[in-house]
Amino acid sequence: MAQEIDKKIIEFINEHHVLTLATSFNEEPWCANCFYAYMEEENSLVFTSDFNTKHIQQASHNIYVAGSIVLETSIVGKIQGIQFQGVISQPQDDLYERAKKAYLKRFPIAMLMETHLWVVDLTYIKMTDNRLGFGKKLIWSKDLSFQK
Repeated sequence: MAQEIDKKIIEFINEHHVLTLATSFNEEPWCANCFYAYMEEENSLVFTSDFNTKHIQQASHNIYVAGSIVLETSIVGKIQGIQFQGVISQPQDDLYERAKKAYLKRFPIAMLMETHLWVVDLTYIKMTDNRLGFGKKLIWSKDLSFQK
């Protein structure tokens, strides 16, 4: 059973809107920046991306992804960021409806576009928050044996 996620992690995710998604296939890594919405109840990130993008092409062969969400600052005492791992999928049925609602609530302009939704079910989160002390880490894992 997964532990509860620290509210500081949830607040940080909700305060930001761009993630970097890392994919890999056949020993070729790739990163893409995507606007996202966070679905707290599902602990998932939802974003849109076309099927022909390199990251989606790779994810269609390797569903295990990683990524980050960061605060850009040159002030060491304010550095914050999240590194995550998860499983990417195209949402179906009820999950699709919840993901669409969450994404359009955050980015209403997306209603005017043809969107292909993707969901990253988060399995591991490591947050660095120097406001709590230099190098302070908050760690959450869906699988408690995975914590390092």
